Amino acid sequence: MHTIVPVSAGIPKSESYQQIYNQLAELIKSEPDFLANAANTAALLYHLLPDVNWAGFYFLRGEELVLGPFQGRPACSRIGIGKGVCGKAAADRETLVVGDVSQFDGHIVCDPASQAEIAVPLLNWGRLVGVLDIDSAKRDRFDEDDREGLEALMSLFLAGQATDDLPDFEGLADRAEG
Repeated sequence: MHTIVPVSAGIPKSESYQQIYNQLAELIKSEPDFLANAANTAALLYHLLPDVNWAGFYFLRGEELVLGPFQGRPACSRIGIGKGVCGKAAADRETLVVGDVSQFDGHIVCDPASQAEIAVPLLNWGRLVGVLDIDSAKRDRFDEDDREGLEALMSLFLAGQATDDLPDFEGLADRAEG
């Protein structure tokens, strides 16, 4: 059983992410199940990142993103590729940081309290697997340090999964690009 250790207060954000990285590495190192690791990753991020009101995953299923493990209020179950912040991050295969979601054309409101959002596409050997989505009730909550930190965490998360344990996404990434 892994115990979440609070991140040290008052340290630079990059050091906070290093502490979270170390905890995630410990958390997933001996668990082979993809779903269990996704659930624990969402919980870890939700509890260790300050000013976050939602943290979780959407996984590519056919032509859309489908809700996966998360922490926070109930969320949208399905998001089309290219729709909303998560769908756009998935379509572009680039992390998307939105400081004020009310200014994002096509934003999908799941929790009206959310003011800022970051969506990190999950790529496994170039194939889109899904998106990590994190929301905050604080505008401009996410920045370049968050982008870099969360991208590193998602690289670790995916590297820790046995390739044959990942959901079957064979050929779906190519359709998502269109």
